Amino acid sequence: MKISQLFTRTSKTAPADEVAKNPQLLIRAGYVYKVMAGVYAYTPLGLRVLENIKQIVRQEMNAAGGQELIMTNLQRKETWEITGRWDEKVVDVWFKTKLQDDTELGLAWSHEEAIMEMMQQFVKSYKDLPQSVYQFQTKLRNELRAKSGIMRGGEFVMKDMYSLHATEEDCNQYYETVIEAYKRCYERFGIGDSTFMTFASGGAFTQFSHEF
Repeated sequence: MKISQLFTRTSKTAPADEVAKNPQLLIRAGYVYKVMAGVYAYTPLGLRVLENIKQIVRQEMNAAGGQELIMTNLQRKETWEITGRWDEKVVDVWFKTKLQDDTELGLAWSHEEAIMEMMQQFVKSYKDLPQSVYQFQTKLRNELRAKSGIMRGGEFVMKDMYSLHATEEDCNQYYETVIEAYKRCYERFGIGDSTFMTFASGGAFTQFSHEF
């Protein structure tokens, strides 16, 4: 693909209502197109970068024992009721819809419950463990105010991994393995020296979390 053949063009300006620095620069350079607040389309240039990032992450996750899959965005209400996270007082970013027969569905904002429901059909014994699966999935979140650009808006691509273990010790060991895998990703992205792991609130997922 030659630059002269691209339909996109660079611009000296970004949309006036764009407050985040990352989409401002990407829009001006012609890597993304803003559809609405928190929703961006990837142009051919942006898609190439995104796919290159995915490939690096994919290689490191596979090396750590992960198996790639992709889940559906349509989620059953019953799947999430088990943990109480269908309740909008617990998770306030749901997009919800209905089938023509009035069956309620959710548009996946995450996939913990859905993946665990699926894994229960295959993992029947501790002898089947450990297992680790990951995906690159489009998440849909009904944010009150989408202000983080492509990092997190109403619709964004997220790589998420889930693992099952027979013991807490094995889980903790694998957690450290995955941390090192992420660090290798950041090194290969060229941002290893400026990437740090910090302690943060886990939000709707857990009480606390590690973030890079």
